[in-house]
Amino acid sequence: MKILPAIRSMKDFEKLIGSPYRACVILDIHIGHLESHITTIKKHGFDVYLHLDLIKGLAVDTASLEYIHQKYRPTGIVTTRGRIIKKANQLGLETVLRIFVIDSSAIEKSIELIRQTEPKLIEILPGVVPKVIHLINSEVEADVIAGGLIETQREVDEAIAAGAKYVTTSKISLWFDPANHTS
Repeated sequence: MKILPAIRSMKDFEKLIGSPYRACVILDIHIGHLESHITTIKKHGFDVYLHLDLIKGLAVDTASLEYIHQKYRPTGIVTTRGRIIKKANQLGLETVLRIFVIDSSAIEKSIELIRQTEPKLIEILPGVVPKVIHLINSEVEADVIAGGLIETQREVDEAIAAGAKYVTTSKISLWFDPANHTS
């Protein structure tokens, strides 16, 4: 699979039921809806990755991470915060460090953060920068996810060709393009 579906609502998730996907990232959710959404998604056999920074009503710190881990048992988490990645690694969660590439200084700082925190995956935003995907892949051991501004099949293909393991996108039409269902 080339795509890691990023869902913003249960209506988005309903479109995944019966698809070949077995994992998704939950974005933009209110903390009050977390339990019902995770229960439903897991009931359908999906691994759940929670974007902690985008949970409304949650202060992102190590205590909230421990609570999320104990109460909801997600497969993994996505965050921009290094200390949260380190703690999630200790808890045995899959970790995705989200980095924003805006200039060469940001790239250097991101590489250092990756080395310090050792996430399993790195999500690079915007994901339409194949040059940066290749650079990060050559500098660190973690797999790369391209995310942000991915809206066409060509952009998916370019990110994968540059070395991204997955592409995260909320563009539903890309989830179901047969070209994205190959390993």
